[in-house]
Amino acid sequence: MKPTGLLLPSALPRPPALRLLRSGLLEALATPHGAERYLELVRPAWSPRDPRAEIVEVRHQSAGSVTLTLRPNARWHGFRAGQHVRLTVEIAGVRETRCYSPACGERADGQIELMVKAHPHGKVSRYLNEHARPGMLVWCSEPEGEFVLARQRPERLLLISGGSGITPVMSLLRTLCDEGHPGHVTFLHYARSTRHIPYRDELERIAGSTPNVRLALVGTREAGTLKGHLNRRQMRCLAPDYARAHTYVCGPPSLIAAARALWVKDGIEQPFWVESFRPPSFALGGDGIPAHPQGSVYFARSHKRAASDGRCLLEQAEQAGLRPPFGCRMGICRMCTARKTAGSVRNVLSGEISSGADEDIQICVSVPVGDVELTV
Repeated sequence: MKPTGLLLPSALPRPPALRLLRSGLLEALATPHGAERYLELVRPAWSPRDPRAEIVEVRHQSAGSVTLTLRPNARWHGFRAGQHVRLTVEIAGVRETRCYSPACGERADGQIELMVKAHPHGKVSRYLNEHARPGMLVWCSEPEGEFVLARQRPERLLLISGGSGITPVMSLLRTLCDEGHPGHVTFLHYARSTRHIPYRDELERIAGSTPNVRLALVGTREAGTLKGHLNRRQMRCLAPDYARAHTYVCGPPSLIAAARALWVKDGIEQPFWVESFRPPSFALGGDGIPAHPQGSVYFARSHKRAASDGRCLLEQAEQAGLRPPFGCRMGICRMCTARKTAGSVRNVLSGEISSGADEDIQICVSVPVGDVELTV
C-alpha cells in the first residue's frame, strides 16, 4: 500500500455560508458584529478563518487521562503522523493553549485523536479530563513539528516512548500499520508500571497479529531483569538491530538523554529523531530558587524593571504582573517569542548563550545572563 502522506480533508464539501462569507457581501450586511459571529451562533465549529474542532467522543481508557476524538472544520488541512498541534480551550472566559500530539494515524475521515494526561498542576489537562464532553468546541492550530516519518519508509524502525510521549509514537505505528508497511518495527515503551499503559491492549493486538512488529514494555519500577532506564543491555536484548534502525524517541528528558548518550558511545550514524513535551528543568539552589541569579530584566513596552531571580523570562514577566502570550511553555510552539533588544540569554534546552541585539527569543526557555531588555 502506498504511503498516505499529508492528509487533505479540505476536499470535503464546504458549507455554502462559508463561500458566501469569503465574498465579503455577507460580512458587509452583518455589520456591526460581522458575519462570522452570527454563523457561530448557528454552527460554532464553522469559521472562514480559524481551524476549529468539535469534540465528538470522550473516553477515559486509563487512570488520569482522557482520550478525545475531534472533528475539525474545513480550515483544518490535515497532519503528518508524529506532528503536534496547539489546542486552545476557553476556561472561565480565558483562552488557554497547550501542545498535544495526535495519537491516530493519518486518518482518511479527517478526525484526530488526542490523549490528554492530567497533571497535578496542569490547568488545561485537568480541565479537559474533568469537563470535556461531546459537542464542546476547541481551537486547533495547523500541525507543527519535524518528528515525522521519512516519505520513503525505512526498512528498519525503532520507536521508543516514555510516559505520555507514547502519543506521537503511537501515531507513527498506526500509520505504518494502516499502510501495510513491510519493514521491521520495534516499539519500546517505558513506564513506571506496565499495568496502566495507554493503548496497551491495542499494542498487544498489533504485535500479536503483525509479524514484523515487535513490542516491549518496560516498567521502570517493577521487578525483573529488564527493569530500569534505557541502557545498552536492554537495547541488545529488546532491539538487537537498534544500530541499524531509524530511531524515534519521545518522552521525558532523562529518556532522551540516555538514548542520545548510548547512540554517541556506540557511534551510531543512523537517523535519530527526538521530541519532548516535558517542561525543561532549571538548576535550583538549596532554597529552591534557580542558582546564580544576577542582573535585572527591563520590560521596555511596559516600562518595568525587575531584579532577575534566575527563572525563565516568561515566569519573570508574569511575576512582574505582565501577561505575555504563551502556549506550551516548553519551547515548542513559539507563541511566546519576544524581541530581545539588549543583553544575553541562555537557552535551557540547548545550553547555548545568545548575546545578539535585536533578536527574537522564546522567553519560556530563555534565562537571562546578566542584564536583559525585552519588548514585553
